[in-house]
Amino acid sequence: MRAFVVRQYKGPVQEADVPEPVVGAHDVLVEVRAAGLNALDEKLRAGEFRQVLPYELPLVLGHDVAGTVIGLGAEVRGFALGDEVYARPGKDRIGTFAERIAIAETDLALKPASVDFVEAASLPLVALTAWQALVERGNVQPGQRVLVHAGAGGVGTIAIQLAKHLGATVATTVSARDAEFVRELGADVVVDYRSQDFEQLLDGYDLVLDSVGGENLEKSLRVLRPGGKAIGIAGPPDAAFARELGANAALRLVTGVLSSGVRRRARRLGTTYEFLFMRADGDQLRRIAGLVDSGALRPVVGRVFDFDQTVQAVRSLAKGGFRGKAVISRTTSSIRRTA
Repeated sequence: MRAFVVRQYKGPVQEADVPEPVVGAHDVLVEVRAAGLNALDEKLRAGEFRQVLPYELPLVLGHDVAGTVIGLGAEVRGFALGDEVYARPGKDRIGTFAERIAIAETDLALKPASVDFVEAASLPLVALTAWQALVERGNVQPGQRVLVHAGAGGVGTIAIQLAKHLGATVATTVSARDAEFVRELGADVVVDYRSQDFEQLLDGYDLVLDSVGGENLEKSLRVLRPGGKAIGIAGPPDAAFARELGANAALRLVTGVLSSGVRRRARRLGTTYEFLFMRADGDQLRRIAGLVDSGALRPVVGRVFDFDQTVQAVRSLAKGGFRGKAVISRTTSSIRRTA
């Protein structure tokens, strides 16, 4: 089976012939029609998570998929051959930059009917991140104030829309060229991060979703009201994250130390900090699909690559420069050629 792999950390992404997926009793075999690109793919290639996500190399990259069901495990009851589905496979079973992938039934959902495969593939990781930050962790309520950093990016474009759907007043940081774009998504307050200091303009926020880290996170703590919460998806990780991964005591201690400074400063301000590494969840994807089909959320695809351009597509992650998500598309003709 044709796929794109990384053979060593910090090495290039390469095309490879890999074994067909093993389909367990509770797995669904999916013909990949499109696969979303995420910063996480580049971070894994660079080895940034090898201590907490010890993948065996060579590793097929890819965390988002939309495609068609072509096989079913013996115990699968929720899907049928021919179903159009989408997913963020579980962290131990990634590999959507391939022709086919086996996904646990619990991680899979029918794709939104109102969008195509490319748009559907742009959603799972970023939409689950936004959902778990704003709904699960943040419990955002009508009338609250939410700050979403990097509002024109993959997570940001969905988080703005979801926060607005939940009834929040939404602020975001973007460059000036993206100001009108994020207002169209629902942002009420737009800060140009290149010429303005959001810490000087914002105050009393209930929740901050930070995808930048570093000084940006430190300043975010200071725009929160007492009792407010900052959720970081760029780090630093905390001990709770290590526990979720099943890490040993030593690694839990190390991750706790990494975030001790920011957690201590948050406590002094009467706020809290949590690190979020989203998890796969088919039930949440079903709810997200409903929001897409109702018009409450719309995918934002900034660039589309052909499957043959996967190496180039992964390189593009380091450059950015597009709104929303980049997606790899497998055309119908290419699927027929390799069937």
